Amino acid sequence: MGARYDLPEADAFTRTYWDAAARGVLLLRHCGTCDRVHHYPREFCPRCWSEDVSWSAATGHATLHTWSVVHRNDLPPFKDRTPYVAAVVDLAEGPRMMTEIVDCAHEDLRAGLGLEAVFPDGVPKFRPRGTSGAV
Repeated sequence: MGARYDLPEADAFTRTYWDAAARGVLLLRHCGTCDRVHHYPREFCPRCWSEDVSWSAATGHATLHTWSVVHRNDLPPFKDRTPYVAAVVDLAEGPRMMTEIVDCAHEDLRAGLGLEAVFPDGVPKFRPRGTSGAV
């Protein structure tokens, strides 16, 4: 099997994030200077540039901001998964996050849809809140 473009390669800084995701926990970065959270994880605050940042657990709740149903992607293993939903969600804590929506019929997608984090293969994805399994 060739390269897996769908799985992260953790480095020394992001290992904490990916280890938490493998346990079903979404981590955000919290700035001790301006008291804001951000995502994607960075070693500094993208708002005030402070390096006084630490990991904090998110609720795992979000709302759907925008999405696209991907019907064609030639990279393995995405080619075998089409169609899938690439999305941007608004996390309850404030930041926006790029992700994939799972366990939801495409016709049920709508802006503002309440979502919860799930972690197949240790990668954070989102499904409609209260969903118990695949569609």
